[in-house]
Amino acid sequence: MKFFFLLLSFVLITGGNAQNSDVASIQKNYQLLIKRVNTPIKIDGIIQDEEWSGAKIINSLWQKYPNDKNKATRKTEVRTAYDDKNLYVAFTCYDSGKVFIQSLKRDFGHDANDCVALIIDPINSHNNGFFFIVNAFNAQSEDQLTAAGPNGLNFSWDQKWISATQRYNDRWVAEMAIPFKTLRYAADKKTWGINFLRVDTKTNEYGVWTNVPVNFPSYDLGYTGALVWEEAPPKPGSNTVLIPYVTAQVDQNKQESNHVNTTPNAGFDAKIGLTSALNLDLTMNPDFSQVEVDNQVTNLTRFNIFLPERRTFFLENADLFSGYGIDPIRPFYSRRIGLDADGNKIPIILGARVSGNLTKNTRLGFMNMQTGRKGSYSPENYTALSVDQRVFKRSSIKAYMLNRQGFMTEQEKQQNPLNEFGRNAGVEFNYSDLAGKWGAWATYHHSFKPTITNANQYYSTGINYNSRNLSAVIDLTNVGTNYYTDMGYVERIENYDAARDTVIRLGFKHAYGNVEYRIIPKTGQVTRYTLTAENYLVYNPNNSFNEMNTSLMFNTQFRSTQNVVFSVNNSLVDLLYPISFTGATPIPSGKYEYKKVDVRYNSDFRKSFSYFFAGGYGNFYNGTNTNINTGITFRHLPHLTLNLNFQYNKLQFPAQYGSTELFLIAQRTEINFSTKLFWTTFLQYNTQRNNININSRLQYRFKPMSDLFLVYTDNYFTDPFFTNKNRALVLKINYWLNL
Repeated sequence: MKFFFLLLSFVLITGGNAQNSDVASIQKNYQLLIKRVNTPIKIDGIIQDEEWSGAKIINSLWQKYPNDKNKATRKTEVRTAYDDKNLYVAFTCYDSGKVFIQSLKRDFGHDANDCVALIIDPINSHNNGFFFIVNAFNAQSEDQLTAAGPNGLNFSWDQKWISATQRYNDRWVAEMAIPFKTLRYAADKKTWGINFLRVDTKTNEYGVWTNVPVNFPSYDLGYTGALVWEEAPPKPGSNTVLIPYVTAQVDQNKQESNHVNTTPNAGFDAKIGLTSALNLDLTMNPDFSQVEVDNQVTNLTRFNIFLPERRTFFLENADLFSGYGIDPIRPFYSRRIGLDADGNKIPIILGARVSGNLTKNTRLGFMNMQTGRKGSYSPENYTALSVDQRVFKRSSIKAYMLNRQGFMTEQEKQQNPLNEFGRNAGVEFNYSDLAGKWGAWATYHHSFKPTITNANQYYSTGINYNSRNLSAVIDLTNVGTNYYTDMGYVERIENYDAARDTVIRLGFKHAYGNVEYRIIPKTGQVTRYTLTAENYLVYNPNNSFNEMNTSLMFNTQFRSTQNVVFSVNNSLVDLLYPISFTGATPIPSGKYEYKKVDVRYNSDFRKSFSYFFAGGYGNFYNGTNTNINTGITFRHLPHLTLNLNFQYNKLQFPAQYGSTELFLIAQRTEINFSTKLFWTTFLQYNTQRNNININSRLQYRFKPMSDLFLVYTDNYFTDPFFTNKNRALVLKINYWLNL
């Protein structure tokens, strides 16, 4: 602990000369006057239309990575134009060989792809905007941007837009047409925030129009230039979409019976533009059978793990609801709706969500979902309301209310009265200076349960600093023992007592600190050295010590995309309840201190064969843990990707506490026949969960945003080996219909 604060003091002193960008002046120095065209531009990846001749050309980009002090190595030209219906953007990316992409799939993102992107903030608030990406083979991705989204980019926001690319010996070209009705903006706003991004994998560079500091994302809305309209932009018009679907499913559950069941199903989603900045989403009997299965993990903690949401309906505008709290403590966690603790589906009957901007400075989110009865699960209604008010340029005051109401019989209420309802409310103040260098927060959260009146609060405060060479975070949190989150997730409030086979709730207080210091060489093969120190200190509600984890990590990144990471970790735990990782006699409660050393190497991912290797060894409670994690990837661009990952943990304890070997093997095969036809097969072998999962999915995009899916899922036991649990085959068709 003393070492951590000494290091914090050192980097705060030495980091005092970090850049102090004048964000307010960026839009004065970077202005782009957009011209109207009278004839629609043909989107074909060939910039020969006469309409492009009058467009101003941007022909110089800054490096964002690896070094924001230099201009991009390769030349990029950007042109813009508009007519009554579309915003047009054209990129010419000069190159010297074949391009690199990772997939032809939609929504694959921008990292590690030769691609270009448009970052646009129509309200020019530096808080909300849109991100449109197209890679060199014309695979599209799009997402909504927020100033401080909790989960980063998830590319869950779907809209129709047009793009085309062409590849030549010395360059590749991309054209985009973004319909105005897909954007939410005030028609009288004559200055928009805008930026342009190019990812060049051969030089391992990210290039942007404005000089975005290296410590911020390339799509940071605080560093946009100005898109200037000579006259008010066209009114966006209405944007109403209906997406009906039908499915046919054949399944067999060997654990319940050998019967083969055939089940038809149908439902729809709808997107309705209530105003130019506010949207209504509806869903009836939603089906998520086409969603990719969870990546299984080996869990060597004492608590349940956090699995990311993958269902599109819950991901769009997710920051309005899931942005409260911090990563291990989230009052709203959408996987609690329509899924049980094991990820099994609970039927959702109806759902509605209103989200968007009420005014330039006010965002609103409202969601209501109704589930049906399944087995021991009674029907439930979930309601969430969130209001986000912008203050002080890039700061916000946010408030929310959550309600889960169970429709239980009187007998069910008597058996478990706490399950009748769960309600949460809270308020947060999040401060950020205009440059995004300094941030702070203060939050208060309250839960409501039948008969519970004390220890039902969660509150926290913290501060963060982020400059070119230094970033630091400190967070102080208090979670009461009776703080319930029926619609949320709290990592360590439920403690499993293996000796008594029961779960005990216990609140906690924590102090978390993280300091990262970066050295960015101007030249050479190394692009960055990063030293990170982290400390996590936990106390029980009575202020007695519970746990402390301290780590020190050193990361070296190379221009070749290789990187090497070395870390040392020290843990001190006052184990309150016995726990077993082997199934043998539980490790007794008491104090344990253990250390661990880890190393990881990633090879150049741009090569046909790439790989990584990670290994570690150290003490683990009163035993030892040896772990190996390695993987290899083969790519035959742009059509084939084969990936194999292998995890191994060997846990050894004194004789009565047992020993075990845990294996997790994951193999993924992805075949991209074109930008319309894909086949992905994912095989996972997990001895800790005693499960072998096979998920194979064929997707055919027969029209823009309209798909046919054929999905096969099969689950087996690892012991007894390859004994079938259940299997299913689903055919699904959905159609995107603009009204």
